[in-house]
Amino acid sequence: MKKKIVFLLAAIVVVSCSTRVKKPEARSKFLKGFSTYYNTLFNAKDALNSEFTERDKAHKDNFYAPYIPILTYEEQPLGSDLGQSSAFAENSMKMAEVNRPQNGKNGPGMPSNGPGMPGMPGNNMPQDPNNPEGNKGATTLEIAEAKALKAINKYSVIRKGEEKNKTVFDAYIILAQSRIYQGKSVKALDALNYVFTHMKEDKRLPLARVYEGLAYSQLKNYHKSDEIFDKLKNEKISKDHEKLLSIYYAESLLDAGKKESAIKELDRAFELNGNRKLKSRIAFLRGQVLQETGKCDLARESFAAAYKYANDFEFEVKSQIEIAKTFNGKGNYEGAKDYLEKISKKGTYGSRKNEFYYALGLMANKAGKKKEAQDFFKKSLLEKVSDAQVRGLAYYEIGKDYLDRNDYIGAGAYYDSALVAMTYEPSRILLQDQSNYIKKISKNYYLIKKNDSILSLARMSDAQKTDYFAKYIEKLKIREEKEELERRREERNKGFDNGDYNANSLFANSGNSFEDFGVATKGFYFGNTGTVSKGTSTFKQLWGDRALVDNWRYSKKMATIEDMKNEALGITSAPNPRRFEPSYYIEQIPADLGKLSQLKKDRDTASLGLGIMYQNYFTNTSLATKTLYDLVDVKPEEKVMLQALYEIFAMNYEKNPQIADRAKQILLTDYPYTSYAEFVRNPKNNTFVKSSEEVENEYKMAYALYESEKFTESQGRIEQIILKYPKDALIPKLNLLNAINAGKTSGKEVMILQLEQIVLNYAKTPEGIKAKEMLNYLKSDLAFQPTDNKGNSVPNNPFNGPGQPSMPQTDQNNIAPGNNKVNNNSQMMNNTPQNNNIQKKQLNQMQKLQSPEEVKASGK
Repeated sequence: MKKKIVFLLAAIVVVSCSTRVKKPEARSKFLKGFSTYYNTLFNAKDALNSEFTERDKAHKDNFYAPYIPILTYEEQPLGSDLGQSSAFAENSMKMAEVNRPQNGKNGPGMPSNGPGMPGMPGNNMPQDPNNPEGNKGATTLEIAEAKALKAINKYSVIRKGEEKNKTVFDAYIILAQSRIYQGKSVKALDALNYVFTHMKEDKRLPLARVYEGLAYSQLKNYHKSDEIFDKLKNEKISKDHEKLLSIYYAESLLDAGKKESAIKELDRAFELNGNRKLKSRIAFLRGQVLQETGKCDLARESFAAAYKYANDFEFEVKSQIEIAKTFNGKGNYEGAKDYLEKISKKGTYGSRKNEFYYALGLMANKAGKKKEAQDFFKKSLLEKVSDAQVRGLAYYEIGKDYLDRNDYIGAGAYYDSALVAMTYEPSRILLQDQSNYIKKISKNYYLIKKNDSILSLARMSDAQKTDYFAKYIEKLKIREEKEELERRREERNKGFDNGDYNANSLFANSGNSFEDFGVATKGFYFGNTGTVSKGTSTFKQLWGDRALVDNWRYSKKMATIEDMKNEALGITSAPNPRRFEPSYYIEQIPADLGKLSQLKKDRDTASLGLGIMYQNYFTNTSLATKTLYDLVDVKPEEKVMLQALYEIFAMNYEKNPQIADRAKQILLTDYPYTSYAEFVRNPKNNTFVKSSEEVENEYKMAYALYESEKFTESQGRIEQIILKYPKDALIPKLNLLNAINAGKTSGKEVMILQLEQIVLNYAKTPEGIKAKEMLNYLKSDLAFQPTDNKGNSVPNNPFNGPGQPSMPQTDQNNIAPGNNKVNNNSQMMNNTPQNNNIQKKQLNQMQKLQSPEEVKASGK
């Protein structure tokens, strides 16, 4: 009887372990749960663990990005196992030979590529007819996804709509994870929805909710993710789930831009998590957010906590640097400086001296010790590079100091060096823009200095010129004597041995008198870094820094900042036999009035550009205003004077009305009949609200009057609309129509004045742009008696240059109602030259406006 029972049980086991796939309702809950973990599901976890291990090895924190991630891949949960244990890693190694594919063939755990079971997520991996298992060229995450799907397809046990095999929960979490880390968040949500539908009573359900919130956050649906995380936060869940929730919730809030809420959640995450590494990373991230919100004291405390809990040398160094960056300048600077200097000399910290010197420079800047700060930054550049980005930032800080002192050549040189060294791309992009701006400013700045110098010398008497250059020659002699002494000292030192006797030096090998130049075991001559290093050192001792050019022996071509300044100022560096004669320099000063006048014009134009660039590039309104007022004081030509006064008023009339008032008074007193004077009387606001139906109807009426050639009535209606609705979106369009009406009733000169006003008031609108195009044409051929900006008559000169001016091309974008774009076909007056048939045709073409129906029919 016993034998029969044993035989029967054995038969049951064999049948139940058959590879035949049964429907979920017909499967054994116990046996399927057992085989799921120790076969396919184990392989899925192993694949996911391998991916996380590889990513963790490759992971390098970017401390210059706005935020660091809290979890590194080493700390990512595997399925429902919160935390990767060393036990799993060891078990994974033991099972690897059994479960992993061998020799490029599929292992026993690889799934078929079927569509998945009803109600379950399908496997969307591409099918290869030569490789039915579908893992050829698959990434580790795709393998983890496929393994999880196979575990679900083969081992799911559904009874009355409920999943009875609890181990399948792990498979769904692994499936969701593998998809999230592939960026397939929608498919991850598909997998999680099955858990919420068929495993409603599982105690691990909060973990699935955490990943649901993470998936929505990855999709940038922050409202939904916040809803999920906040609901979970108010539920009673296990401590492990709560730890993970606090981390993902804090990062989601940061991504959504809710910094204050994120700080509170990071506080909670810090308290919940006991792992030292996690506490350190949470504290560091919290410090970054606090620093960004201007709470430097709290940020400093947070970075101190990051340093306290850090179990990573890199984290220790970066935490110390951030502590220094948050120094507010009011604390004990000397104590903090001594502390950092001592740390930089201790053990392994000595290899990061360049970073600590950079941090000390930042602290010195905050304490108001500018010179000391620059010394620290320069010391940082002399140390061995441990972080290229820090080296670039040190160059940047030195360049910034040059910029603050208006030394644009020096600033540009250091900014270029910073661009070469920096590794964080967003910083490089910002710095590249600044570097380009500095080069443009530099060009104008040194042109002004050069021309000012020449004009100043030209105004001197002969005796003053002789005395000035005599003093210059004395300084030149002293400098040349110093350079000659230095050259002789270097000549004397040439005979002494300054060789390199380290292990890589060719002198360190006592076996051979000469380095092997052939193909012996030592290899190629220039492959020996020690030999190349010694050769480079010797060359520099003999010749100094030389440019890679022909005839390099004849002159030292080292481009120093001083050389660059001299070149910008037009001072030649090549010695001249007559350089010690005052007459040599006096002869080069221009005496011709025409040349001197041109120098003055060039100088004034450059000064105007410099003031505008200060405002546009660096938003330095005070320096821009000072530069432009200095220009006004030297009485430039009228065109430049008007532009300078306009720029001063435009940038100051809202925020600094007292400063703007001087420019306003000059325009109103000396240039009352200009469009600039009209602008300062009534500066328009370029911020418009949406157009109202009432204004649109009024505009249609004004346009209808214009079409009926009732120009005066059209003007009156437009002026009433503008007074009543000054901020309506149609205001620029109304002004343009009014300018055209003015041209018909008052002539070309009045139309030009009104178009200039539109350009000043609405420069960035389509109407302002079109008005400028119309002005370019109208001003090119004035057929009336012109006056200057003070109302005085000037000789009539209708042509600015040879040939007829070209007309703007006509298009469908006109000023007809229903079209918010403006036609560039200007409306000309009836006083056009009758003897010019070509121009007459052009003017007739410009006078023709499209009706609203034609505009609608054109589709524009």
